[in-house]
Amino acid sequence: MADDLRRRFRAARRDSELTVLEGFHALKHALRFGAEVEIAVAVDVGELEELAAALAPDLAGRFAAGVTPIEAEELAGLVPQAPRTGVVAIARRRRADLGAALADPREAPVVLLEQPRNMGNLGACVRVAAAADAAALLTIGENDPWHPDAVRGAAGLHYALPAVAAIERPPGGVGGRPLLALDPEGEEIDPAAISPRAILAFGTERHGLSDELLAVADGRLALPMRDGVSSLNLATSVAAVLYAVVLRRLRGPGPQRPRS
Repeated sequence: MADDLRRRFRAARRDSELTVLEGFHALKHALRFGAEVEIAVAVDVGELEELAAALAPDLAGRFAAGVTPIEAEELAGLVPQAPRTGVVAIARRRRADLGAALADPREAPVVLLEQPRNMGNLGACVRVAAAADAAALLTIGENDPWHPDAVRGAAGLHYALPAVAAIERPPGGVGGRPLLALDPEGEEIDPAAISPRAILAFGTERHGLSDELLAVADGRLALPMRDGVSSLNLATSVAAVLYAVVLRRLRGPGPQRPRS
């Protein structure tokens, strides 16, 4: 049984239809936002229910009903790093349609990451995009936003919004969504001038966005930074720009100079 379980978890990490959830918060968010969990195992199911009572009362009883007890030594063999809360699971990925995500009628921006490198950082971008109620998170490049390390970094919040991997080109101008590129040479960010439906494009911390993407952008934005500070962490940049858009929406539009 233990060998079969190890094989199943290892196979899930490579399966394009599945992902591995590591830790209470990842499983909590997956359950809350409708994930199809195929199997979940934990060292202490009672402790999970106690955490649910304190942190997620809407899920009370779900852990006791759906999680199988397992020895700590067995759980440690299922994932590269056993989570402190002693629970791991396999779930089906949320199917995400690019066209439907871009057609979301809400005044909610889309986050576009070009060639994200670090899985934990990618996950943190998903987490802040979900918190800010973005319409979707898209990636260009070979790195999979549904990789278990990214899902761990996002605390399972991939299920809270469409996360669309490996799109071929930036979808600028779709559904009235201007493509705005974060670029050090851009105009200093002005929340009043950002369309609440913009596609916000972020590049790597070292190289930024590609010339190809910058060439098709409808505008370029720059975050103000202290002299001598070369760059911000990717997830920090995403958070700063997203919340500039969110706060503008919450406070009302006021005077604005819309970008194309």
